[in-house]
This record gives sequence, C-alpha cells and structure tokens, in this order.
Amino acid sequence: MVVRSPSSPDDVVRALHDFVARIDQLDPEAPLTGELTVGTERLPLRLPVARALVEALLSYHDPRDHGACPHCRTGRLDENFLCRSCGIVNGVFGQLLAERALREQWPSD
Repeated sequence: MVVRSPSSPDDVVRALHDFVARIDQLDPEAPLTGELTVGTERLPLRLPVARALVEALLSYHDPRDHGACPHCRTGRLDENFLCRSCGIVNGVFGQLLAERALREQWPSD
C-alpha cells in the first residue's frame, strides 16, 4: 500500500472509505454503532471499525509536535525546542541550539 498525504477533500473521503472497508470485511456482521458522514459519503460504523478508528486517531503523533513546555506547561515546543507561548528554550539540547544560534548571529571578534 502506498501512503501519501491527502491533497484534496476527496482523498480524505477515499482514505476513510478504504479504512472502513478494510476493517469491516473482518467482521461484517458486527453490531452497527452508527455512521460517519463525510461530505456526501455515509460510512457505516460497526463496533470494530469504530474501535479501530478511535485507536488510530488517539495513537497519531504529529511530527511537528515536539511536546509541552515544562516551564509554562501550556505552550508547545517548536522544532528548535523553543516554547511558542513563553519563549523559553527547553532542555540541554534546546539550550545548545539557542547558544549556537546566538554565536551564528553575533560572531565574536
């Protein structure tokens, strides 16, 4: 299976449809718990499909998310380990990156 990022709403609908079909075929007689409507597509949600969808969504980790700020506890860290809320650099590695950036910005004579 080729994995690629969705580029249109149709790709999202197609991916959800394929996910539901793939899981649903394993237990087509499972109890129906509801349906999911995306755009004009109505997808039946049997219990195993609903569980798999919830598990997939909960286990997803966005690669841009570098964790919560240990200082303010409400902000998120960017790719440079800098808190987007309080501006404090996180951890030893983050501090090293910040010091390196300062040296690059203002080289010593």
